[in-house]
Amino acid sequence: MAARSLVLGTHNEKKKRELRILLEPVGIKLRTLKDFPAAIEVEETGDTFQANAQLKATEQARILNQWVLGEDSGLVVEALNGAPGVYSARFAGEPRDDERNNDKLLAELSGVPQERRGAYYVCHMSLARPDGKIVIDCEAYCRGRIIMERQGQAGFGYDPMFELPEYHQTFGQLGDSVKSVLSHRARATRTFVDQLQRLIARGEWQ
Repeated sequence: MAARSLVLGTHNEKKKRELRILLEPVGIKLRTLKDFPAAIEVEETGDTFQANAQLKATEQARILNQWVLGEDSGLVVEALNGAPGVYSARFAGEPRDDERNNDKLLAELSGVPQERRGAYYVCHMSLARPDGKIVIDCEAYCRGRIIMERQGQAGFGYDPMFELPEYHQTFGQLGDSVKSVLSHRARATRTFVDQLQRLIARGEWQ
């Protein structure tokens, strides 16, 4: 597959790094909004990960006249009735800060026993053509639980508190090599790449 330029609809360099590891082997050159002075700030007004991913993709694609991948992801904690959910990045308010978000999550779960701390990460990806039409939608999950305190320095967001029970370690401990295989984003990307290759094979991306 010839190299194609795809714009990730975010300024988040950590997400770019994760996705670049997953997309470059299949011939996709990933760029972010930092590469485009004309990029706009898209308000994440959707009440689902899908709605927000589609907003990011559609609005930026029309402004930039580029193929744009909108991605929205977050943490769903069962004991908190699905919170932080679509508010994961700004759980503790603005400005967004991983440490404050983690502190708030620990506070909200204070007194909740380990067996009731089930949680899962969600990642939704939407690809928009330059005219804003969504041509790919996919979603994936990674299930685990929230431990009592941070463990590990790798990853970002809630990774130091999100434990994969089968490994008895958090994403903060397991690091990028494991996360690039098992995470919600990795799983969504595999589905996305499969659909993207079909789209290209059909001649829908020249």
